Amino acid sequence: MKPEYDIVILGLSVTSSWGNGHATTYRSLIRGLAERGHRVLFLERDTPWYAGNRDEPNPRGAHTELYDNFDDLPARFEHAVADAALVIVGSFVPEGTRVGEWVLSIAKGTTAFYDIDTPVTLAKLAEGCREYVTPELIRRYRLYLSFTGGPVLRLIENRYGSPMARALYCSVDTELYRPEPRPCRWDLGYLGTYSDDRQPVLDSLLLEPARQWKAGQFAVVGPMYPKEIRWPANVDRNYHLSPREHPQFYGSQRFTLNVTRDAMKQAGYSPSVRLFEAGACAAPVISDWWEGLDSLFEIGKEVLISSNSEDTLRYLRDCPDAERSALGEAARLRILAEHTPCQRAAQLDSYLKEVYDNFSSHQARRNGRKRQVDHGVENGLASQRPGEATGGETRAKAGDAADPRGLHEPAGAGT
Repeated sequence: MKPEYDIVILGLSVTSSWGNGHATTYRSLIRGLAERGHRVLFLERDTPWYAGNRDEPNPRGAHTELYDNFDDLPARFEHAVADAALVIVGSFVPEGTRVGEWVLSIAKGTTAFYDIDTPVTLAKLAEGCREYVTPELIRRYRLYLSFTGGPVLRLIENRYGSPMARALYCSVDTELYRPEPRPCRWDLGYLGTYSDDRQPVLDSLLLEPARQWKAGQFAVVGPMYPKEIRWPANVDRNYHLSPREHPQFYGSQRFTLNVTRDAMKQAGYSPSVRLFEAGACAAPVISDWWEGLDSLFEIGKEVLISSNSEDTLRYLRDCPDAERSALGEAARLRILAEHTPCQRAAQLDSYLKEVYDNFSSHQARRNGRKRQVDHGVENGLASQRPGEATGGETRAKAGDAADPRGLHEPAGAGT
């Protein structure tokens, strides 16, 4: 008899997007998995912060359960975890190391660690922090899924001994995130939680242009900004928008700004959730530069790069409306072609087949014959081969990425 769920995910949050980008990432992925016929159970620690800010308590595509503490997991979900074809433990899960050790001790199927915060994770490991994963666990998870591509993947395999590290970027729910043109309220808007390392770039690329261009209208949306920040009079502030309000926000601005965490810049190949969401809404994006951005979007045609206030002001004042609209539409076509939930779920399926093929081949060599050994991956998984996993090359040394001070939220999802 088949188990009730073939995939179990233990993640930071899927019910609340407040102050994190994990929720929208998981919602999109589980929707894609469900469309491909998977039965998904999502397990989330019931924490006060997210309990008070749940904007989607029962996301489509998975059965979601909240648990009170670690002891609640084996008491209620041991059979589901043990019998699933795939069990994924995400980054920043409370007591994630303990959770991972428990999963690896009982899971009969494939196990994976999904790192939505890869550069921060590597910095923590370098400092000796074992908050939610350890080098020993990395070697034991059969698959390391990373929000960061490029050379970081080889580093995870070579330095930390992962059997298989692959990029699994965020995707975007194109039913929710779609163009919603509205009367223009802002020339430039930004959606993101405060972080110490991102604030100087936000100041340079949005606040300084607002100071210089008094006639322009700007907006910054996100929680945790210090009270002492002096906002220019032409910058509107809002503390939170639910994901369902994001398309309206993007549709009310001429351009939207993408700003990347320092750790993600240093690693490269770390696209944010917001970058994909804005693209899906056909919002023309002005972004800071990081290595690997040009492997995901065509610079100048699908995204614009700004290094300072002068660059930003030139785009805002001089870019013709037709060119601006073409930029947003080109970004949307890119998202639809490569970054939908179904495409990301198919990519995960292909990685699982690769794990299974490698394991079967290894076992066949050990046993001296070509008998395949079942390791819990069901026959229904996709048969296509995985695409390019490395995402290109970068000049930055990902292992040297520092965990920025003032980290208020998981960084990898680009909130």
